[in-house]
Amino acid sequence: MGRRNKGRQVNGILLLNKPLGISSNGALQRARHLFLAAKAGHTGSLDPLATGVLPICFGEATKFTQFLLDADKKYNTTIRFGVSTASGDSGSEVVSELGAEDLTAKKVEAVLAEFRGNIAQVPSMYSALKHEGQRLYKLARQGISVDRKARDVIIYSLEMIGFRFGEFPEADIKVHCSKGTYIRSLAEDIGSRLGCGAYVSKLHRGAVGQFDEKDSITMGELESIGESRLTASLDCLLKPMDAGIQHLIAIYLPEDVAFYFCQGQAVMTTQAYREGKEGDIVRVFHLDGSFLGVGEITIDGKLAPKRLVI
Repeated sequence: MGRRNKGRQVNGILLLNKPLGISSNGALQRARHLFLAAKAGHTGSLDPLATGVLPICFGEATKFTQFLLDADKKYNTTIRFGVSTASGDSGSEVVSELGAEDLTAKKVEAVLAEFRGNIAQVPSMYSALKHEGQRLYKLARQGISVDRKARDVIIYSLEMIGFRFGEFPEADIKVHCSKGTYIRSLAEDIGSRLGCGAYVSKLHRGAVGQFDEKDSITMGELESIGESRLTASLDCLLKPMDAGIQHLIAIYLPEDVAFYFCQGQAVMTTQAYREGKEGDIVRVFHLDGSFLGVGEITIDGKLAPKRLVI
């Protein structure tokens, strides 16, 4: 007999502003403890040295985390030039120190232009990707390096908003990118192109898809509310389970059709046939407004269940 999760059945999405110095999983576990939640998962890791938006899904909302993993991201980062580290950030040893006193904002801007749009990027050895079942960063810490295939990513915008001269000059940069983009690799590639090396000294994620940091809560604020032991106050912080997929068409089903849809059967619905097309992924609701899950419009115009809320 399988183990049952202990805790409350909490459903929804918490938009946490992860603090510096804690892992994404560490932040997840602290939030889960405060909510006394039976089930939770985060969407898209942030390194301990990074801060910013970390959506945490509770309960049935965990079924829709892939949509957030696939979402665009926005970052504010500071890149330090003239020095390289093993990990591409400030969390590891320096491997090269060339200096870059002659570097100017104009030179950096000229190179940034080369990294806008569709680019191929080799993931860092310090990423959470797996090689033969092992996380790359675990192999890297053992001094092991493996070949990684370049991956296609999109840099929608890359804007320098500040530059400071010096032996190791720094540039403050805003990045809007597709899923799978590694900002550390981007900084290293820019430094390599400039011939001086570079690493990320600061990294803050300002947005994940439609979720912006202005709507997030800090860990300190969350813990302060949690200390009151009023779980209802915490639950009020949760966004609906479909909050991360608002861009998808919403389909509403009458009770008899909703019954068969929730039984895992493809159903015919005039709205889906009229508003969607084959292959569209849509949000599905009961006429009373309750969220039923996500469906896909089939070749014959029916609506087939894809992920259902229990």
